[in-house]
Amino acid sequence: MIIFRNVTKIFPPHTVALDRVSFEIEFGELVALVGRSGAGKTTILKLLTKEIEPTYGEIWYKNLNLNHLSKKKIPILRKKITTIFQDFKLLLNKTVFQNVALPLEIAGWDKKRINDRVNYILERLNLMKYKDKLTKVLSGGEKQKVAIARALSLDPEVILCDEPTGNLDPITTKEILDVILEAKNDNKIIIIATHNPEVVGYLKPRVITLDYGRIVRDEYPGKFILT
Repeated sequence: MIIFRNVTKIFPPHTVALDRVSFEIEFGELVALVGRSGAGKTTILKLLTKEIEPTYGEIWYKNLNLNHLSKKKIPILRKKITTIFQDFKLLLNKTVFQNVALPLEIAGWDKKRINDRVNYILERLNLMKYKDKLTKVLSGGEKQKVAIARALSLDPEVILCDEPTGNLDPITTKEILDVILEAKNDNKIIIIATHNPEVVGYLKPRVITLDYGRIVRDEYPGKFILT
């Protein structure tokens, strides 16, 4: 599980991004972080991957206190907690197969194992027809599906989605959300930072609402309510 205990994050000189935030998330949960721009959604995601450190408070992942995690172990953590970005962060001059295979190559997998895993993921997400295409020629929705495929390649336990449908049309948005729902069935924790009420309405997740760095609402099933 994931535990935040009275977590505060202050960016210099005096910007309070999170103010004494506490919550717990169990495996198998789908959670939406909602709030206006600057409410603290992305800060929570970056704290979970150790891109930034809390100013005060504790963050736990399973039995690990992330405050005490050494730099050497951060790459191991990021194999278990992966992020899907709004801007995809794909290698545009590489094929779909090469993009999805990249984390496996970095992890030292052999070619046969990589081939089997990538083909399995592409088949599962209905991406086999794009396997040998350069990602730069794909549509935005197709690129987002490839980004999800890459995130799933190492079978992470936690998937963080930072506005994953922000640039997509409504039909493609639903396709992406269906892929995310399928990943949830694997007993993963999925956390989506979003300002889109349609995402919340479609997924019907637990909703943690943030306002000026504080949790003002935590409900399941939740609603998209900003005051």
